[in-house]
Amino acid sequence: MFKKVQKYRFFIPLIFTVISCNKTVDVKEDKNIIIEKKVDSLLKMMTIDEKIGQMTQVRHFWDISKNDVATKFIGSVIHTQGVNPGETAIEWQNKFIKLQKEALSTRLGIPLLFGVDAVHGQNTFNGATIFPHNIGLGATANEKLVKEIAAITALEAQATGFNWVFSPCVAIPYNEKWGRVYEAFSESTELTSKLTKASIKGHQGNLSNSKTVMATAKHFIGDGATEFGVEGGETSLTNTEIIEKLLTPYKVAVNEKVGAVMASFNTIKGAAMHANKAYLTDTLKTKMKFDGIVVSDWKGFSRFGKNNIINAGVDMVMAVDGDLNYFQKEVKKAIDSNVVSMSRINDAVKRILRQKFRLGLFENPFPNKNFISKIGSFRHRKVAKQAVRESLVLLKNHNDVLPINKKTNKIVVVGEHANNSGLQSGGWTINWQGTKENYKGATTILDGIKKQSTGNVVYDKNATSKHFDADVAIIVVGEVPYAEFFGDVGHESNKLTLNLTKEHKRYIKTYADKDVKTVVVLISGRPLVVTNQIKKSNAFVAAWLPGSEGDGVAEVLFGDYNFKGKLPHSWPNSLADFKGKYGPNFWDNNIKPLYPFGYGLTYKN
Repeated sequence: MFKKVQKYRFFIPLIFTVISCNKTVDVKEDKNIIIEKKVDSLLKMMTIDEKIGQMTQVRHFWDISKNDVATKFIGSVIHTQGVNPGETAIEWQNKFIKLQKEALSTRLGIPLLFGVDAVHGQNTFNGATIFPHNIGLGATANEKLVKEIAAITALEAQATGFNWVFSPCVAIPYNEKWGRVYEAFSESTELTSKLTKASIKGHQGNLSNSKTVMATAKHFIGDGATEFGVEGGETSLTNTEIIEKLLTPYKVAVNEKVGAVMASFNTIKGAAMHANKAYLTDTLKTKMKFDGIVVSDWKGFSRFGKNNIINAGVDMVMAVDGDLNYFQKEVKKAIDSNVVSMSRINDAVKRILRQKFRLGLFENPFPNKNFISKIGSFRHRKVAKQAVRESLVLLKNHNDVLPINKKTNKIVVVGEHANNSGLQSGGWTINWQGTKENYKGATTILDGIKKQSTGNVVYDKNATSKHFDADVAIIVVGEVPYAEFFGDVGHESNKLTLNLTKEHKRYIKTYADKDVKTVVVLISGRPLVVTNQIKKSNAFVAAWLPGSEGDGVAEVLFGDYNFKGKLPHSWPNSLADFKGKYGPNFWDNNIKPLYPFGYGLTYKN
């Protein structure tokens, strides 16, 4: 029965033709009722294996063999670090079309969700438009711009074959030691909430439109508020503090009908959030009335007590890196032994099917090849460049050394970050941990400076050539790319600190000590302790992680545009500010920052 996909794709709409005849029901409500009827009808036809399959998310190439999508009834496929689907966008699309056809060939022909960590553009594809990370967007505080960036990200994600993105991160970071500070908008609950709303509107738009994708609010809840900024650590805030400070962006996300919420790696009172029914079900699903998908994070099932996470409210599981058979077998055993109830399984599957119907995947399961030409387009890069310009925060401008006169006789540019689009973009760029090389389509800060200046521009990468006759030294320093726990300060996997490296301090000292007018541009995913370097410099700019359009930095340095950015985080004064569990931006301490939240200078009119 219904062996052929074409038969089934017309089956569900025909069943419910009668529903649309009820003209007394509001059109919007009518659409929702139709979807619920379709979901209920489809659910009744499903076997236990098909239901468990829908709850399963796998990584293509790594986790599945030939025909696994069909025989194991897989519900979702994700793309992460590892083998790419191809070199070109059409190859990416074709890979996912092949998998989609396999899903559609099954008895019930339920289409796949394809997910990707597109956290600042479709950052897994070489050649896509890469926007400033969220911390930079927080500095813009521009809701309209954030919405437009999310819409562009959605289109470029669709162009490479995806219909689901794991974005936006709506964490409220309370310690700069956390390696994911840059993924969040701000320490401010109010600003985060405003930009969360804009991001979800941009990503999802009219959800069934082929230009949009399903968004994911993450990570629920407390991921940025762990003790000492440890990824996956303990969040020791009280329930009242969590509700007052951390929950508001999720309420906004739910009100905007966000399609998914991802569970967090952290613990609260020692209990893993993945297995926290009080928050995932009682708070998120029941009190907040979230009707979308709660998705686990990486290997959530094997990491956080197997069926505990299902009972807690996780609907779809990242069954990756060897978890596929283990997950499906264990869940089936749990159902047979009444450890997990069928009502819990049915709730999970209903939520997954509901979002697939809302996305219009039963009618249009395949990506649009016409979108490919939009990837990295001039219009998209123009928006990204605007975001770069508006994200820059001017912390110091002694004697108005900025803006730089374009006719300046000699400018020396210092630092490897000045001529490397990978370094200026941070983690989650082409690779999970970012890249330290230039990538396709990007412009560097040095490119932009050369474009702006009509004088002599010299590149002194390591501050060894000693161009002390220069009129201005633009010194670009900062962090190397990192992602997740690899970015935690103090983690055994790295040597990261909240200071600049000795080499980068030397770059600044070399030219500042010779009385060359020194402009420092800081590339970082968080505020760093650079008090002494700010004192040494004539001008100091927090540029965050600007992404692919490095020339946007130069456009502001040379005065084509004024500074607009304001600090999305208070700026620390010293390492002593971080002695406690939480950083200097935590609301209950009395630490005075070097610069307060919202600080940012502009050029004089």
